[in-house]
Amino acid sequence: MPLSLAEVRAAAARIHGRVLRTPSIENPAVNAACGARVMLKLDNLQAIGAFKERGAANRLALLSERERAGGVIAMSAGNHAQAVARHSTLLGIAATIVMPRFTPSTKIVRTEGFGARVVLHGETLAEAGAHAHQLAIEQGLTFIHPYDDPAVIAGQGTMALEMLEDAPELDAMILPVGGGGMLAGCAVVAAELRPSLPVFGVEVEGYQAMRQRLAGQPVQVGGPTIAEGIAVRDVGELPLAILQKFGIEVLVVSERAVEQGIALLAEGAKVVSEGAGAAGVAAILTYPERFAGKRIATPVCGGNIDPRILSNVLLRNLLRDGRLLRLHLEIPDRPGVLADIATRVAAAGGNVIEVSHQRLFAAPSVQTAELELMIEVRDRAQADAIVAALEAGDYVVRRG
Repeated sequence: MPLSLAEVRAAAARIHGRVLRTPSIENPAVNAACGARVMLKLDNLQAIGAFKERGAANRLALLSERERAGGVIAMSAGNHAQAVARHSTLLGIAATIVMPRFTPSTKIVRTEGFGARVVLHGETLAEAGAHAHQLAIEQGLTFIHPYDDPAVIAGQGTMALEMLEDAPELDAMILPVGGGGMLAGCAVVAAELRPSLPVFGVEVEGYQAMRQRLAGQPVQVGGPTIAEGIAVRDVGELPLAILQKFGIEVLVVSERAVEQGIALLAEGAKVVSEGAGAAGVAAILTYPERFAGKRIATPVCGGNIDPRILSNVLLRNLLRDGRLLRLHLEIPDRPGVLADIATRVAAAGGNVIEVSHQRLFAAPSVQTAELELMIEVRDRAQADAIVAALEAGDYVVRRG
């Protein structure tokens, strides 16, 4: 076996005091929405906002004096970059991080802020990775892999130790899967401490690399995803072997389910999660028949979501839930019409939060205007009441 519980326990002792021992919480709103008892492991509270610190801290602590003196290098466009940067700085080790050119400037600035030298190279993660390996050879640097390394996997597995300490009577454990390091490390822990405990991985529809590899299928991935933290093409060979050994099943969720998970965590539990961090909750929402009434642990493994994207997700969720009403009206172009519409909306209890009034281009006639309203409502019933009140005034109303 390439990894054991003893190695994960040793990693836990090694990173103690360097990595936060994060809490597991249960939230009534999340439980109600999921129809299960959900233990949320809040690794979004780590200093870099993600679980990647666990593996990076353990791997760096095991470097020899020669390797420390020579420096380290890593490839990442996200959380692994910041984890290696932070813990290298804490240990006094020079760190170089290779990032693709498309990497958002905020991630570059954060990584540099933790003390690393950032090199931008390539259009893809694969190109950045190849360049990082080349620099490692040329400059005598030690490459720190984000997931295909036994010490990194052992560090990530410490999360399962903590989850089982907090909730020993679990019925299932659900973990997001990118390269597979976290899932593999946690699977090792569960297999030795709770052999009968089901452990599941979660991937998004466009990036099912681990599920495809486990099924012996060619890997076909691609497309935009909000869960970029688990959007990988190449999974780790060591994690793959561990998951094959334990027969781990990988569940697949939609982009919409991930958005629902992010919104539920934000509104219900007051927890900020990135897309990958909400994948476990998305799986519980997607497969209610499998998890109904059970006690399930899942990590909010990262909270590094762009504020603009978070705002869009929350607004989209309000629209889907019927708490935002978007209306298009064709109205006569005469004085007092807007005031009448506002009065009718207010009388029905709606709160107009956005208005767009177009006379010149959108309206079908010079005698009419096109009005678009965004209205905050309690629920679909109130939305229906507002539409009825407007139609009672002979307005042509279209929902959109």
